[in-house]
Amino acid sequence: MRTAILTDTNSGISLEKAEELGIFIIPMPVVIGEDTYLEYKSITHDDLYRAMRRHLDISSSQPSPGFVTDLWSSILASGYDEIVYIPMSSGLSGSCHNAAALAEDYGGRVYVADNHRISVTLETSVLDAKYMADCGLTGREIKDRLERHAYDASIYISVDSLEYLKKGGRITPAAAAFATVINLKPVLTIQGDKLDSFAKMRGMKLCEKKMIEALQNDIRTRFSDIPHGQLVVATAGTFENPADAKSWRQAVQDAFPDYDIRYSPLSCSIACHTGINAAGAGVVRVEKR
Repeated sequence: MRTAILTDTNSGISLEKAEELGIFIIPMPVVIGEDTYLEYKSITHDDLYRAMRRHLDISSSQPSPGFVTDLWSSILASGYDEIVYIPMSSGLSGSCHNAAALAEDYGGRVYVADNHRISVTLETSVLDAKYMADCGLTGREIKDRLERHAYDASIYISVDSLEYLKKGGRITPAAAAFATVINLKPVLTIQGDKLDSFAKMRGMKLCEKKMIEALQNDIRTRFSDIPHGQLVVATAGTFENPADAKSWRQAVQDAFPDYDIRYSPLSCSIACHTGINAAGAGVVRVEKR
């Protein structure tokens, strides 16, 4: 059996990286004004951040059903027996449920795994899936294992500006205005299905400290039964200045000296909701190598 692994750019995996890893990737659509762009194909992070500085109307979108099924058919026609598709969490988008419905027409050759992740935790799932495929597991076995361990992950994210959370309806204009006046920043969390409020702090530095404390607590409690070697701690963000991204990664590295901390830019479709200069971090269980 040849099993292809497919995800979308919400994983933070670029088209070039996907080719290097031997996986397939769907570029997520980003809408600016009346124009639609595809991540890593017709829009970059810098393009998006410039549009945000101009306060343009920006939103994310789902890949079209035709695009998804054409890609599936192309992958299967190229010699693969089956596909494991790992989109972003069903709790954050309807794309997972839509894909599962489309897969019913493929006679059991396309498995849509909903393991409730996004960004750095979704990337880990994709790498795990590729490892399992290389080890000879079937698409059904990979899907089942990913979903069985779906909730072995935590994400925390803090946003510097409330503009796009307000535009997306996640916070009221009045609450956004009040928080801006007193420099109150939200810390949000994803513990599986959806984005929830976790804390509110005065300024980004305190938010970063709070996120580090939350990760440390998760490792001590929720993930206490998972061996150290099967946990990954990673950072992400939408920093305009590379030095700020480096500083955030280093702060987390200093707090977790026994882990090799990496940094990845949040995908453009996630950045549509977080705005510029957001900081995020996560801890996730990885497949035993």
